[in-house]
Amino acid sequence: MLVPFDSLPGTSRVYYYPSDRKFYPNELPGIISKVEAFCQGLDGCKIGYKVIYDRFIIFFVSDVTPLSIQLNDKLVEFVLNLEHEYEISLLDKVNVCFKQGEFVQRKEIQEFKKLIKNRSVSAKAIVLDPMINTKDEFLSNWEVPLSESWVAHLL
Repeated sequence: MLVPFDSLPGTSRVYYYPSDRKFYPNELPGIISKVEAFCQGLDGCKIGYKVIYDRFIIFFVSDVTPLSIQLNDKLVEFVLNLEHEYEISLLDKVNVCFKQGEFVQRKEIQEFKKLIKNRSVSAKAIVLDPMINTKDEFLSNWEVPLSESWVAHLL
């Protein structure tokens, strides 16, 4: 059941799907409509979502009503269908997503390492952390400086 993000507890589980590209303006309404329809159709759990920077789809599932194995499978199937329909990659979470000014970039770790070496990215660059597990972590630690992020060891 789709519920407002604000009504979900801070312990809600995060399901994070970064796109390999920004959603096109003509795609965004369709993606949001499909995400809302999917969430509304999930009986037995309270789920909310956010589409951020026109590039990330993040689901938040109440820990009071967690996803069953079957519902988790439905979520993965839904994401795979989005990938196919919009010709995007949402399941590759090993890349580094970071902000350069107002723009979000996504690079493979080796390429990101080169950017650091060439000083194209500083320790103050904002990194979007795919390792977040709860809504509270999302609110406090999703956007952190590179020096405090999951890839800080590359500095």
